Amino acid sequence: MLQDIERYLACPHCAQQLALDGRTLRCAAGHSFDQAKQGYVSLLAGDAHTGTGDTADMVAARSDFLAAGHYLPIVDALAAAAGQSEGLVADLGAGTGYYLAHVLRRTGGVGAALDISKYALRRAAKAHPSIGAVVCDAWRPLPLRDGSADLVLNVFAPRNGPEIRRVLRPGGRLLLVSPTSRHLRELVGALGLLSVDEDKERRIDEKLSPWLTRTDRVEVEFRLSLSRADAAAVVAMGPNAWHTDSGKLAAALAVLPEPVEVTGSVQVTTYH
Repeated sequence: MLQDIERYLACPHCAQQLALDGRTLRCAAGHSFDQAKQGYVSLLAGDAHTGTGDTADMVAARSDFLAAGHYLPIVDALAAAAGQSEGLVADLGAGTGYYLAHVLRRTGGVGAALDISKYALRRAAKAHPSIGAVVCDAWRPLPLRDGSADLVLNVFAPRNGPEIRRVLRPGGRLLLVSPTSRHLRELVGALGLLSVDEDKERRIDEKLSPWLTRTDRVEVEFRLSLSRADAAAVVAMGPNAWHTDSGKLAAALAVLPEPVEVTGSVQVTTYH
């Protein structure tokens, strides 16, 4: 709920603290932002746009896939790395709030689900009682106060190093989940999906190193037994949705064995 995180929020126009007045967030400079009836609030700057956000179909596919428990090994690894937290856990690129909700159930604290997709945040706002859902652009100044977050989560999402550093309190941590080159490799070849660069971890470290120091990295590898519908959801819920031909995809899905055995493989990296 927004009242749980209002003290951590900053106005996207002037960076002053925001406070709730009924269903409206206001700052001392007079800027105001109304909470949508679906529970989220948009703190996008006036010239920002949401065209790069996940569509309603992408969000529905992701919600169904995650609800089936296919990525629970990732949830377990995140919760183990998070430990206990009584402060703010900010999820940058939170999507439906699935990972943030699971972490909060195990660690405590309150959560800010940050994403540019209003379709995703409609679900995130209801994912856990202590989540406040905020529409924002990951590549612009985040609508959080300096040093406000104990923990930042970043799961298959854009990474803005200087802003993550700014919003983390002294001693705060970033938990970042990124796919390895083996992630979903059986589907990559069979369905013609985007592949993951084998040098991805090094490139992430280099981009974040001016602001954050890597202190731990755990590889999480697991097996998935997917139906054809599950495989279709994997394509529909992520960046592959923008890059696949629907006709060719349908033909490739039709000849998959059912179930198809697939590798899940990610790195869970901790930065301070």
